[in-house]
Amino acid sequence: MLPSHTTVIAIKAPGGPEMLVPEERPMPVPGKGEILVKVAAAGVNRPDVRQRQGSYPPPKGATDIPGLEIAGEVAAFGPEVKRWKLGDKVCALVVGGGYAQYCLAYESHALPVPSTLSMIEAAAVPETFFTCWQNMFVRADVKSGDWVLVHGGTSGIGTTAIMLAKAFGAKVITTAGSPEKCAAAKKLGADVAVNYKTEDFVAKTKEATDGKGANLIVDIVGGDYVDRNYEAAADQGIIAQVSFLESPKATANFARLMMKRLHHTGSTLRPRTVAEKAAIARGVEERVWPLVIAGKIKPVIDSTFALKDAAAAHARMESSLHIGKIVLTV
Repeated sequence: MLPSHTTVIAIKAPGGPEMLVPEERPMPVPGKGEILVKVAAAGVNRPDVRQRQGSYPPPKGATDIPGLEIAGEVAAFGPEVKRWKLGDKVCALVVGGGYAQYCLAYESHALPVPSTLSMIEAAAVPETFFTCWQNMFVRADVKSGDWVLVHGGTSGIGTTAIMLAKAFGAKVITTAGSPEKCAAAKKLGADVAVNYKTEDFVAKTKEATDGKGANLIVDIVGGDYVDRNYEAAADQGIIAQVSFLESPKATANFARLMMKRLHHTGSTLRPRTVAEKAAIARGVEERVWPLVIAGKIKPVIDSTFALKDAAAAHARMESSLHIGKIVLTV
């Protein structure tokens, strides 16, 4: 018998981490094609921070509770759910609501938790693995031998991008903000780690690639990195814009984009249709999950915080001191 209410972390008002407060809400009821997950852990991501700050509102019809990825056990399911049964251990990409004891997820957006992952590790998978798979392999088609430049190599996206690129035979250059972070990125497999505070990533990329440049650049920074990415990219290279730590607006030399025949693309997960996200989930399960099951890839966990301490988890993320993922435990 499920309880009538569940504890969630709500956003009291736009602002700092202290705006995250525990609250009691009615138990969500799964609809057609949905499962209700008893949450064991929930990943913390930059979009959660932006939502709390008021700059990234949830899509129309979505819950106002933050949290885009979870792991736990199936506690109930709605009509037409065929794959999962009660008690199944799953991790899932969700449109929101992850910072809670119970959370709804679409059946098609959930993956089975392999025995090689803890629930904490499983909760750190969906957002970054789905993002990297979509941008690096579906939209960019990274191949063995390609050079991939990953900005923010010790972020959740960065650590995932490094591991996936290496697993599929690519060579990796990454940027990070300290010698310690550069060392951590190289430990994950990066061939070259550039301290962006003391070194020029454009020059280092050209040096590593014998002047050719990177075939793919995974950028979470934006701002003045846009123009520099065009300079660091190889002919017919792809720049995949997956986030903006700096400004989403930039001045760039578009003549370089034309001369090199570059592709500058971008995507976000949250507004995508149920079917589109289901397709990404299937791609991850078919191509990446065997690597996870074999223990060859697993998310890097920086730290964990109890659900009630979500404010401290956000403060940790905003400090930019973390290496890998921050996870809430329920």
